[in-house]
Amino acid sequence: MANSLAGLPDFLIFFVLAVALVGLYLAIYTLATMHNEFALIRENVISAATALGFSLVGFALPLASAIVHAQTIVDCLVWGLVALAVQIVVYWLVRIVMPNLSQRIAAGEMAAALFLGASSLSAGIINAAAMTF
Repeated sequence: MANSLAGLPDFLIFFVLAVALVGLYLAIYTLATMHNEFALIRENVISAATALGFSLVGFALPLASAIVHAQTIVDCLVWGLVALAVQIVVYWLVRIVMPNLSQRIAAGEMAAALFLGASSLSAGIINAAAMTF
């Protein structure tokens, strides 16, 4: 039993770090966007939940890869921050293609939300695969 729990301290450290990074991600991402995701979600705007949800998965995938590949907590933190930055850049790139993105999501338009979400998820998958440090 003691052998089975030998990795528990490392698990707890990486898990707490990951939860903190997810919280940081949600805070920064929602500040970077031109619409208030949480207010829209409280109003049951499905497009906002869809875009934010896919974005969160697009962040969690490379964060999971960082946890798997990290040799140290600092590795995990640095690569988690890289994953965060990639998702912010994706949002801004999609805004270049679709300048009225936030207004469309706030209006409940699923096409805009799905395009942003798919872009975020795709970037997250590529980002996770590229993390081979």
